[in-house]
Amino acid sequence: MKSYDQLQRYLFENVQVRGEIVQLQQSYESMLVNHDYPDSIKQILGELLTATSLLTATLKFEGDITVQLQGDGPVKYVAINGNNKLELRGVARFDAEPASANLSDIVGKGYLVITITPTKGERYQGIVALEHETIAQCLETYFIQSEQLATSISLYTDTRTAKTGGIFLQTMPSIKEEAKAEFDHLVQLTSTMKTDEFFSLEAQDVLYRLYHQEEVKLFESTKVIFKCGCSKDKTLNAIASIAPEEIKSILAEQGKIEVKCEYCLENYSFASADLLSLTQITPEQ
Repeated sequence: MKSYDQLQRYLFENVQVRGEIVQLQQSYESMLVNHDYPDSIKQILGELLTATSLLTATLKFEGDITVQLQGDGPVKYVAINGNNKLELRGVARFDAEPASANLSDIVGKGYLVITITPTKGERYQGIVALEHETIAQCLETYFIQSEQLATSISLYTDTRTAKTGGIFLQTMPSIKEEAKAEFDHLVQLTSTMKTDEFFSLEAQDVLYRLYHQEEVKLFESTKVIFKCGCSKDKTLNAIASIAPEEIKSILAEQGKIEVKCEYCLENYSFASADLLSLTQITPEQ
């Protein structure tokens, strides 16, 4: 059985370049289930899910990460939320079906926003204008601007079979000028991989197919999973931020308050008795 939903890190022994490869299926399917997304939005969600997993494995932090696309196109907002354990979830909000799967047709003019909230330390946010046609190109620009490291990101998504994945290459911080030609050579090799072939091979076979003339050191793989993280308690705490008078008005009109998680579509229902302690509503009121 093919081993999807695993992220594999690797190094080139004789070249100052590091890499990652990830192939996702169950985590991607779980993100899409019950959402009636058109194929163009499934495509961009798959690419952003893959890109976030690669990005999360590259950045050294413990905590939460959010990668968002925001724009003025038919799709106003696409986001992948996760953490350093590669537990991810995603959602898209759209007004109409995009004309094509091109980033400009989907999101229009806007930004890619990367927010890292570490368990300890200060929150970090990086913003890149959506000036390229692909998420991969926008992220490559992010790394050049933020870390001054040459980076190549290849993303593959097959919406028919609900599979997505990618390959990440990046120069090491200590790379010498003459080694950049070797990085460019690896990028050219990677560009020969097609989507169908990428999903027909195991990750290690993909690496062998691309880099069999190189010495590649593989590290232990990391599981990537879909995990929403919503719960009745968290939803109840969110409702508690609403003014008591507004809650009373909703209860008087509807008899309950219902909240649906936009990520997993789980529906949470709260009657008046569930809200007493949080809203300061007494039975007499």
